Amino acid sequence: MTRPIALSCGDPSGIGPEIAVAAWARLRQDCPFVWLGDPRHLPLGTTFQVLSDPADAHDVAATALPVLEIPFAAPATAGSPAPENAAGVIASIEAGVQLVISGQASALCTAPIHKKALIDGAGFAYPGHTEFLAALAGVDRVVMMLASEQLRVVPATIHIALSDVPQALTPELLSRTIAITAHGLRRQFGITHPRIAIAGLNPHAGEGGAMGHEEGDWIAALIEKLAQDDTVTLTGPHPADTLFHAAARARYDAAICMYHDQALIPIKTLDFDRGVNVTLGLPFIRTSPDHGTAFDIAGQGLANPTSLIEALKMAQRMADSA
Repeated sequence: MTRPIALSCGDPSGIGPEIAVAAWARLRQDCPFVWLGDPRHLPLGTTFQVLSDPADAHDVAATALPVLEIPFAAPATAGSPAPENAAGVIASIEAGVQLVISGQASALCTAPIHKKALIDGAGFAYPGHTEFLAALAGVDRVVMMLASEQLRVVPATIHIALSDVPQALTPELLSRTIAITAHGLRRQFGITHPRIAIAGLNPHAGEGGAMGHEEGDWIAALIEKLAQDDTVTLTGPHPADTLFHAAARARYDAAICMYHDQALIPIKTLDFDRGVNVTLGLPFIRTSPDHGTAFDIAGQGLANPTSLIEALKMAQRMADSA
């Protein structure tokens, strides 16, 4: 029996429930998943079946959305997050983690959450989804990858001001990011000998010190040292403005970038709707759509399920490669 993917519901006042139903209608048994949430929050008219065993998801998916029921405190109003539902959102994530750790699910896919609602309603103490998953898994360092069929990128620093990047970007951080990325490419993407390109921090990778000194001070030397590991091919530091055209992308399996926009602008330009957020460094597979709760369009039939569909399909491919 095919193990399903566990899909946590995310904030039920956002677009999560409606894109879950749209993804099920598109995928059904081709990529079976079980939705973890309160059935009251599904769009009216949704055909669903509450399961007692996730193993039944494959058969059920032919005719109904498989659901593992997580009771929530309140109904959901599209576009208006309810803090009283925060505990349910957290319970959905925790249930998904337990399913993958126990082997009942092949991977975890997470729908978008709303951090403020979680803080207001449950005192949520984590910077975001990823850090919460890391805590549940008992790991202290994870890496965010954005992936599509055209490009995989990893930002070494993420949600910080650009002015803070040079101080946050340390040899230890970059070394661990490279190591986790290489391990993830091997274990979850089935790439035996990963090729990783590393962008420079400054324009033109510093241009010999004329546009910045970090490349010459330590980045190039670190890459040279780590490249002595013959299980991975490392190149760089590369000027970011020439790293993402088609010929360049053919020469690597993933690009490590130095800050958020350096990584996300190219992938969102190349494949905006199909980008998938992958967390590397967890002891299980985790993907998510590369968008937020979209409260402004929730419940209006306008939400595009493509990123969630791609996240589910990528989770399935990664599980098959593991």
